[in-house]
Amino acid sequence: MAGIGFEIRKILERNTYVSILEAYGLAGIISSGPWVLSVIGVLIIGVSTQSLIKDQFLIVQYLVSVTYLMACSLILTGLLQLMFTRFIADRLFEERKNIILPNLMGAIWLVTCLSFVFGVIVLGLLFDESLRYEMLMLSNFVVLCDLWIVVIFLSSMKVYLKIVGMFFLGYSIAVLSSVALSGFGIDGLLLGILLGHSFLFFGFFYIIIREYPGTHFLSFEFLQSDKIYVSLMFTGLFFNLGVWVDKFVFWFTDNTSQHVIGPLRASIIYDLPIFLAYLSIIPGMAVFLVRMEADFAEQYDNFYNAIRNGDTLKHIQYKKRRMIYTIKQGVFEIFKVQGITVVVLLLWGREILALVGISPLYARLFYVDVVAVSMQVLLLSILNVFFYLDCRRMALFICFLFMVSNLLLTLLSLELGVSFYGYGYAVSAVLVSVTGLLLLSSKLKRLEYETFMLQ
Repeated sequence: MAGIGFEIRKILERNTYVSILEAYGLAGIISSGPWVLSVIGVLIIGVSTQSLIKDQFLIVQYLVSVTYLMACSLILTGLLQLMFTRFIADRLFEERKNIILPNLMGAIWLVTCLSFVFGVIVLGLLFDESLRYEMLMLSNFVVLCDLWIVVIFLSSMKVYLKIVGMFFLGYSIAVLSSVALSGFGIDGLLLGILLGHSFLFFGFFYIIIREYPGTHFLSFEFLQSDKIYVSLMFTGLFFNLGVWVDKFVFWFTDNTSQHVIGPLRASIIYDLPIFLAYLSIIPGMAVFLVRMEADFAEQYDNFYNAIRNGDTLKHIQYKKRRMIYTIKQGVFEIFKVQGITVVVLLLWGREILALVGISPLYARLFYVDVVAVSMQVLLLSILNVFFYLDCRRMALFICFLFMVSNLLLTLLSLELGVSFYGYGYAVSAVLVSVTGLLLLSSKLKRLEYETFMLQ
């Protein structure tokens, strides 16, 4: 599924400073996806509407509402994201492109129904707000869940300029619509972000239709028993829970949070630094797409093609060494680029916080969060290699460890006091990344032996 990585890598072949900036800039935008870009868009909307909305608490309610929409939509669709990605990758390997679109339609129908039912139940049981607010929350939730499914295809397509243009137009629509509708309060802001995400969903869906035309309309082949990977379902669920569990702990602990709207709570002391820190992953994610997706995918194909085509053991082992070298180089580049990003933010963190209107008192927590999200980029790279090597149990264990350790260490940090806030997430990310590297090293040592024995 690394098609776009190969296309971006062609830009690097020009071997100029402009081509390097262009390639990694495009890769950063595409790999960060709606998740990080949504954070930027929502923050811009919040800043842009401050002078237009008299009641500033409405902006806080809007920001918190969108944050919960992001969290819950990612967790719910986590059950399907990796499993469906594997289904699509297998069909591409079989060169059965004609069944991809019908199954995407089936996945969208399934996600739409599940998210709608889940949203109605939650809104009916826990919320007592205006009908307009609840309908907009439900609509945003369903659209976001569907958007995460079509985003799966982005790395497999080669039309990177269209994808970047779509991101720009989508979030421009979200910002401009929210500003124009800000007179309607939180309802106008939610409608604005709904229009932006709806444009992204239908825009990406149109690109997919052009890339993978189908022979019929609807198929649920991805739900057949021999094509369902239960381990991947729980891996996606555990990973997304692991990413969000520390936030939920702070949100629903009385001493670190406050009520905002309906049952939704927010933690001012924790939310601002960590969401700002998430923007620092863009450089690391750019390296991830170019090096760990494109470069590794090519060496991976070379290694397994050598085995399938009956190459000599000497050549197979050589191609294995090339693949391992690519992994090491990819991890090293992520360390290097993300390390430089961390150093820059450590040096000018207080100035950056002041620039966006955040008190320098948040600086220490911001520094810890920057390190934590940088380790999360490394964790994503390790998981990516595990998925390519079909080490589903290892990936499941790593994600389960991430979820449990983040939960327990965050609870421990709350007991230890304010000085330890953020360390639960950071220590968990480091622990899981180191564990993943050790498991990956062990796997790679026996790779050709295990590959042949599985036959």
